[in-house]
Amino acid sequence: MADKKTKAAVTVKTLDQLRTDLAAKRTELLEARRGHAAGELANPHVLTTIRKDIARLMTAIQAAPATEKESN
Repeated sequence: MADKKTKAAVTVKTLDQLRTDLAAKRTELLEARRGHAAGELANPHVLTTIRKDIARLMTAIQAAPATEKESN
């Protein structure tokens, strides 16, 4: 039952790729906030989704140095 709710990691990303994705998501969030303020954003739930994606990326970036130390 619990397996259906968990997400499997499809690919392992490098630290540089994670940081690039984080910068892109932050830009996307900024644009979505501007659109929401202007009344152009059709689905405000997008803001929550992007914020959660940013949090996931930041968690992965923070965990990356710990993973490198364990593998050495």
